[in-house]
Amino acid sequence: MQLPHDPSLDSTRAFFSEGYDWIGNRCRALGTDVFRARILLRPVVCMMGEEAARRFYDGESFTRAGAMPQTTLRQLQDKGSVQTLDGAAHRHRKQLFLSMMVGDPAEALADAFERRWHAELPQWRNQEEVRMHEAFGRLLCGAACDWLGVPLEGDALDRRTHEMLAMIDGAGSVGTRAWRGLALRRRAERWARAVVTQVRDGTRTVGEDTPIARLAGFRDLDGGLLDLRTAGVELLNIVRPTVAVARFLCFATLALHQEPGAAAFVADREPARLQAFAQEVRRFYPFFPVIGGRVRTPFRFREHEFGQGDWVMLGLHATNHDPRLWEAPEAFRPERFLDREPGAFALIPQGAGAHADDHRCPGEWITLALLRRLVPLLLAAEYRLPPQDLTIPHDRFPTLPRSELRLSFA
Repeated sequence: MQLPHDPSLDSTRAFFSEGYDWIGNRCRALGTDVFRARILLRPVVCMMGEEAARRFYDGESFTRAGAMPQTTLRQLQDKGSVQTLDGAAHRHRKQLFLSMMVGDPAEALADAFERRWHAELPQWRNQEEVRMHEAFGRLLCGAACDWLGVPLEGDALDRRTHEMLAMIDGAGSVGTRAWRGLALRRRAERWARAVVTQVRDGTRTVGEDTPIARLAGFRDLDGGLLDLRTAGVELLNIVRPTVAVARFLCFATLALHQEPGAAAFVADREPARLQAFAQEVRRFYPFFPVIGGRVRTPFRFREHEFGQGDWVMLGLHATNHDPRLWEAPEAFRPERFLDREPGAFALIPQGAGAHADDHRCPGEWITLALLRRLVPLLLAAEYRLPPQDLTIPHDRFPTLPRSELRLSFA
């Protein structure tokens, strides 16, 4: 059976101009949740919705290898990292990250974030305006390194923050942003390798139960330590995604001011409401638009035969705004999560499925903990939003308010 086909000869221009909305727009126009198209003159099948996410994240059908542009791969994951592995190798390496990310460790990182917030707040009060995306990024980079067991301050923290933000910003682009991110990544990799070397040879003293000690001493399926390059990559794969949460923190701040009733909803700081608000921020706002995969094991879906090597893109933002899953999906309604535990294949801003078995981001727990922690801090702070452009462009990946969200604490 032939899937519906985007009638354009090549959809690259439309994809980049419509951005986050492209897959959802095409699915509505074609009356389907799976369709064929061409991106960069290459055939691709695009999918959205709960069933599509269930297939994409079944742990067997897809590999991430060869599914993303090299500039994106290098900045978000890199070769040999946990996200590029499949099968038993992926599950084994994933345990390293899962052992760090659940329960108290997420709250410990949020504690570190809160300590740094209170340390920075007096300095922010001496500035006319604070660009919150960069400020949040610095807090998160410092908190991640504190939590790992490799604390940074001053110029060293500024450099690492600058590198992480550049990688994230360049991952969804071509040209100057991408090459800048790659250049700064090389500098970050040198730092990460030096940290792992120092932990292994004892010149840097760390607690044996710290995340950095676990990473430096982790043994892969073959029983050997991770090679130095891979260990450095995985260190960055902890710090960089934590810094990426700065975007969610910006969106949460924006929601408190722009969305009717949002501030009142969390005014009592009740944990269930903070959690519901955090989940709605993740659902409503655009993070990354799609995730790509290559078919590893041929399968049949929607009466279509998917062959080995076929390129497929799953619409993350489209699924989070699927009206079949979410009533009034274009409305910000945190109350929708008060009596609903989101399904593993319905709310997918950071991937879908089981964390241990597939490529769902284990950093979700940290993201939620940080969002829950941020809201009371914002509600207690005295600040204002100066006039600025708060529109969120949907043709920039990953996106932010155009002004990068400026606040005045003076």
